[in-house]
Amino acid sequence: MKISLKSIPHIANKISIDLNKSGVVTMTKGLEAVAHEAEKILMHNVRQEIALEDKAAGICDDNVEEIDFMLVDERQLFFMIKKKLAPEFGIILNYEERYSDLSHKILDELYEEDLIHFEVTENRIKNIIYNAITSFIADSSQIEDAVMEKIRTYKKKYIPGTDEFEILHEKITREELMKRGME
Repeated sequence: MKISLKSIPHIANKISIDLNKSGVVTMTKGLEAVAHEAEKILMHNVRQEIALEDKAAGICDDNVEEIDFMLVDERQLFFMIKKKLAPEFGIILNYEERYSDLSHKILDELYEEDLIHFEVTENRIKNIIYNAITSFIADSSQIEDAVMEKIRTYKKKYIPGTDEFEILHEKITREELMKRGME
């Protein structure tokens, strides 16, 4: 599953919390500094993927007449173009490999910035980061369902896409994350 820009701060917080709870990491500048560095790396990666998708969509748009003429499935063509351009953008399309790579980049940055100290193998720390990312993603659909269910219970009806809805959605999401120890 893809990481969305909206979920990045929450994933970064989960990484810092899980590292802190692991008992094998000492944080030199606290949870916020660790979360901030993780957020920067995740943000860069997601923005690169967005740029990649924009480029692939642009190529499809530029060739829409040929696509229609050849009766090609535009969605399938989009993914083929995305796959071809991915190395140019530094994007790994296999999510398992991508999250592993991101975990390693986050670990390297935390170590280089002297934000964490540890006396175990780097692989163990990388696994904690990887598990934080993947478990957040796995839990995110359950969290979204709980948030939407709670919003539906309000007497006032909130319309998705409005500022009012987004503010309430973010507030309830934070509450859900806190309830689950992820914030």
